[in-house]
Amino acid sequence: MKIAIIGGGGMVGQKLARHLAAQGLDGHAVDLTLVDMAFPTWEGGPDQISGDISNPAIATKIASLKPDIVYHLAAIVSGEAEVDFDKGYRVNVHATWGLLESLRAAHLADPSYRPRVVFTSSIAVFGPPYPDQIGDTFLTAPQTSYGAQKAMGEALVSDYARKGFITGISLRLPTICVRPGKANMAASSFFSGIIREPLNGIEARLPVPDTVRHWHASPRAAVGFLAKAATLNLDLLGTRPVLNLPGVSCTVAEQIEALRRVAGEEAVALIKPDPDEAVMKIVQGWPRNFAPERALAMGFQAEPDFETIIRTYIEDDLPQT
Repeated sequence: MKIAIIGGGGMVGQKLARHLAAQGLDGHAVDLTLVDMAFPTWEGGPDQISGDISNPAIATKIASLKPDIVYHLAAIVSGEAEVDFDKGYRVNVHATWGLLESLRAAHLADPSYRPRVVFTSSIAVFGPPYPDQIGDTFLTAPQTSYGAQKAMGEALVSDYARKGFITGISLRLPTICVRPGKANMAASSFFSGIIREPLNGIEARLPVPDTVRHWHASPRAAVGFLAKAATLNLDLLGTRPVLNLPGVSCTVAEQIEALRRVAGEEAVALIKPDPDEAVMKIVQGWPRNFAPERALAMGFQAEPDFETIIRTYIEDDLPQT
């Protein structure tokens, strides 16, 4: 089974690739190709295509491999997409369209070829006012450029699938937390930072009030979502090939209390309030809680609580001393 992971050099892409390389998919060995601007060292790892997905030549090269499954994880993240409008649209919208056009051309040349595209969308496609829990039929009304771009990506994948050029599914991921490594330009990066940094003995900055509530899942859960989506019976989705995924709804204060239970007062003391109006403006428009009944009925699973998310980070990613 041939699989291409666009964004395969990123954190989730690397975790997914290593999972698939070790476990295969649905009982099949996999032939992996990773696509990204740069990659961590992986001795004896999968094939790599280095380049910008917004370059049409890269999209054409991916399609020429005729992968059975294309994971589209690459994106300009929320904070950067808000600051750099042109870059956000070039990578998050135009490159997605270019990829789908390349796959359509491959299908038209060989009608038996219809790859499955798994597109990682975001809960940023939603906008207020919100109910207590967002159900599976709640209207998308993004309030950021990133959210708008992800909603456009969903629409493109759905339409190309409707026309029969591909099969496709879009996954509205919770904020992935706790992310290992350094913070990126996502406005949500502090959700990981206030846990990761204290666990590593480093001071963390908190740019929002601790009353902010959000929707989270671990990197391990994200890999599980992506693996399951690759083999899911898409007939179950009907004419709506988009899923809100499970997660944990909690406030920042509840995150901090979970950290206290796991690592003690010394870790919590490393979290320092540092209000940031730009971050608060983005975050205050994000959804806070979901009732993802369709995904749960199909067997998608996340952690039961935020303490489990922290312990998952410790097991999977905390550097051992």
